[in-house]
Amino acid sequence: MANLVTSSMLWLCLISYAYITIHAAPVWPRGRSTRFYDFKIQTMTVNKLCNSKQIVTVNNMFPGPVVYAQEGDRLIVKVTNESPYNATIHWHGVRQILSCWFDGPSYITQCPIQAGQSFTYEFTMVKQKGTFFWHAHVSWLRATVYGALVVYPKPGVPYPFKYPYEEHIVILGEYWLQDIVQLERQVLASGGGPPPASAYTINGHPGPNYNCSANDLYKIDVVPGKTYLLRLINAGLNMENFFAIANHRLTIVEADAEYTKPFTTDRVMLGPGQTINVLVTADQTIGKYSMAMGPYMSAQNVPFQNISAIAYFQYVGAVPNSLSLPARLPSFNDNLAVKTVMDGLRGLNTSDVPKEIDTNLFLTIGLNVNKCGSKTPQQNCQGLNNGTMSASMNNISFIKPTVSVLEAYYKGIEGYFTDNFPGAPFRFYDFVNGAPNNAPNDTSSMNGTRVKVLEYGTRVQLILQDTGTVTTENHPIHLHGYSFYVVGYGAGNYNPQTASLNLVDPPYMNTIGVPVGGWAAIRFVADNPGVWFMHCHFDIHQSWGLGTVFIVKNGKGHLETLPHPPADLPRC
Repeated sequence: MANLVTSSMLWLCLISYAYITIHAAPVWPRGRSTRFYDFKIQTMTVNKLCNSKQIVTVNNMFPGPVVYAQEGDRLIVKVTNESPYNATIHWHGVRQILSCWFDGPSYITQCPIQAGQSFTYEFTMVKQKGTFFWHAHVSWLRATVYGALVVYPKPGVPYPFKYPYEEHIVILGEYWLQDIVQLERQVLASGGGPPPASAYTINGHPGPNYNCSANDLYKIDVVPGKTYLLRLINAGLNMENFFAIANHRLTIVEADAEYTKPFTTDRVMLGPGQTINVLVTADQTIGKYSMAMGPYMSAQNVPFQNISAIAYFQYVGAVPNSLSLPARLPSFNDNLAVKTVMDGLRGLNTSDVPKEIDTNLFLTIGLNVNKCGSKTPQQNCQGLNNGTMSASMNNISFIKPTVSVLEAYYKGIEGYFTDNFPGAPFRFYDFVNGAPNNAPNDTSSMNGTRVKVLEYGTRVQLILQDTGTVTTENHPIHLHGYSFYVVGYGAGNYNPQTASLNLVDPPYMNTIGVPVGGWAAIRFVADNPGVWFMHCHFDIHQSWGLGTVFIVKNGKGHLETLPHPPADLPRC
């Protein structure tokens, strides 16, 4: 991992292919309005955990190159697929205003970029700044195909907090010794669940807790008394994670690329797809302090990696090769620690929280077990009760079509989706504790490519309700094309008579961890026409069908109308 040090006056002049340390300056530099990047999806050999293997990367980097921009910039990224696998790139958290064609989820907004082909993504960071990231959005390739997207405020616009001495990108990930494409095929064919990751990683490095990894670690050198901004990103595949630094407090100032009121805590929890910016002051005695990434597992009877990844927060002047002070992480199932952090998140700029609602939607989310229909059940029915695992919203498992939903919708091609996704469950019951379809009763879901159509400008409230059909679990639910206000959440079943909603300063997010055995209420205005995927950011759950699609219709005039598709849009 390269660790270049550069001033913020220089960063816009560089197309950087490394994880960059940035010295803050009191005034933002002026930059071009359009920024060009060239991504080549390639396979490369890496040596980790005593093993050598081929992984898929961008520009032979793991993690991939950082994309830098300023609010209002236009980004043009040419992606050439030199790997043997289908690929796409999703720009996670970017709202893609009038640029739905470039959002990236395979078979939702585009067909995959096939081997040997290319596609150019073009979009503008409209009224957005902060920490985003990009990742593959086809199969499980994003296990290694990911990188940061850092968008600075407009020139002359400061942070709403004291300028940090330096900024560092810290990406949390998962690493498998198995070939990830083969692993995906094997898991889905088995009907059962995935194996735990071989290791957690911090900026691609597992750290000294793992075999052959004593020197495969990431380190930040810090100056005593200085304050640092860490841009935390969870790019993991199937795990949520705690993060902490030994003896240091973290002050959250941004979540999902939106400023928050400052909130100080000993640790944070990020689900896959979530980003958090924290300020850390090097206010301890000179030494070497562990930065630790460990598991948060809220589901029952699910195997997981319990060895923490370690990086170092090392003071300048510390004795070389000295022992590091260990970071204290919560226990793997500490739901209270997760709730405490969520309780502390308050939006900084929340003047446009929708107070009136036009459409109320209620979505149950959770796992299912379908009956075995295979002639080789020992090979293909390794789920609970000798069935096959699936996942659903409102008990419908989403099946991706063979042509992208956006293309079928735009061109009026029938037969690839139906617009009858239900706005509420087929029946209401005690979703968390008394589900009538608890095993060994009928735990199956229905399959379909069902979408929900919204009129332009609709003010939407969406209740996300966890279910206990198989096991309750904290699900990181991500909505493409929008951020949303998290106006409420709680334990148990949602009750509109007793639910407490925050319409004053709710956090504005794009990925919400729906509490284990609980619910979350989100609000947004459907003012971005296009086809937008909403799904669990656990890739195994997405593969099992935990998702749906919103189609937002055009409004009036060209500024409320989805443009025509790009000429180089990949074909299926």
